[in-house]
Amino acid sequence: MNYIGSKHKLSHWLLTNIQSVCGTDLSAKICCDLFAGTGSVGRKLKPLVKGVIANDLEYYSYVLNRNYIGNNINLDAEKYLEELNNLKPVSGFIYQTYSESGAANRLYFSAENGKKIDAIRTQIEKWYISNSINEDLYFFLLASLLESADKVANTASVYGAYLKKIKKSAQKALVLKAADFECTNGSHTVFNEDSNALIQSIEGDILYLDPPYNARQYGANYHLLNTIAKKDTFVPRGKTGLRDYSKSAFCSKLEVEQAFDNLIASANFNTIFLSYNNEGLMPAELVKKIMQRYGKYDLVTTEYQRFKADKTESRNHKATTTTEFLHILEK
Repeated sequence: MNYIGSKHKLSHWLLTNIQSVCGTDLSAKICCDLFAGTGSVGRKLKPLVKGVIANDLEYYSYVLNRNYIGNNINLDAEKYLEELNNLKPVSGFIYQTYSESGAANRLYFSAENGKKIDAIRTQIEKWYISNSINEDLYFFLLASLLESADKVANTASVYGAYLKKIKKSAQKALVLKAADFECTNGSHTVFNEDSNALIQSIEGDILYLDPPYNARQYGANYHLLNTIAKKDTFVPRGKTGLRDYSKSAFCSKLEVEQAFDNLIASANFNTIFLSYNNEGLMPAELVKKIMQRYGKYDLVTTEYQRFKADKTESRNHKATTTTEFLHILEK
């Protein structure tokens, strides 16, 4: 997924720096990815560590991580994927509310793909409710649907708005592809909680933090993935069909400093790594000031291509690269 703040391209750089501080052999370490997103960092660490704790406030993120991190036994899923791909289309909530030709005519998906999403999501839920599939397979199939639907979404990467015409990639028929995960010797857990609440009850060796760094709320930018994942009932708001969502203190200029200080103070981990960039709400000096209160501080940086959701953002932000700060605290 082309995801805001994704660390997929930086995962090797992050791992190199984690190992330079904590040692190349991480096999006895418990690592926590507290703002996991699509799970890039947790997936990188999963085969190398004793255990990964993954967490995110957004439910679609929980689904992805529950599959990629939480699933750790091979599944016999091929027949289920085949059956889901061959279902007859259904005129359900996604088609009516978020698709071309639906009652609301919000062009997030083509008419065909909206109906496919409805059919697949409905069948997955039927199987789960009737105990025809277990929890592992349920989240594997849900993760596969989220990623497959995202590939044919008629958006400029995020779901804050849809495009006025169905673009070429969104005209392609949705094909449900497996969200294959890696099985390891470790034991891994996944949470769907507020980070500052969860930090009170977990502990380990390495804490990796990649919080939101600006005012963009993930619940708004990826609301439609939450809707597909949750399969709940609500009244969509406004032109874009927004749902109610939880707001993160890390997206608030007024709240972020206190939230970050509380998080670091409460963290029961030996080493903390914070990914943040030069466009964040907290200046690097402020981050340093807070982290230095709790132990030995260090900093490494790198440049990489900045995330641009659409052409408008490209015009507004002429910079093509951004500087990633990796703040390091040995508590």
